[in-house]
Amino acid sequence: MTTKTHERPVIRNVHVSQLPSYRWPAASLVSGMHRISGLLMFLLLPFVIWMFDASLSSQVSFDTIRSVFIAGVGVLPGWLFKLVALGLIWAYLHHLIAGVRHLWMDVTHSVSMAQGRTSAIATLAASLLLTAVLGARLFGLF
Repeated sequence: MTTKTHERPVIRNVHVSQLPSYRWPAASLVSGMHRISGLLMFLLLPFVIWMFDASLSSQVSFDTIRSVFIAGVGVLPGWLFKLVALGLIWAYLHHLIAGVRHLWMDVTHSVSMAQGRTSAIATLAASLLLTAVLGARLFGLF
């Protein structure tokens, strides 16, 4: 009786120059984006807190902040500030949904590759869909 030997795939480290052409699995893409979104929220937290405080302090400061999103400041147009806000919206939604995904995997002990791939795709789809809906609202499409 002969046994068939299957060749195992050779796994090598990816060089930095190969990163743009490397095909990322969905789970690693979501994991990396979870870290990036957390960093983005952390770095912009002082700005968000300042904007929230200023918008609640008086009607005049609220109107000033609102006009930044409409008319802009100096040479910077209002849509640029809306894009930054949209980036924060995406960061929050993606971080939240990916965090719930990780909690779900921890609670159910589901660590199979198939489940990881489908939950990663669902995370990407949900965060992008919700960001598109809120972005449409932010840019005044409805």
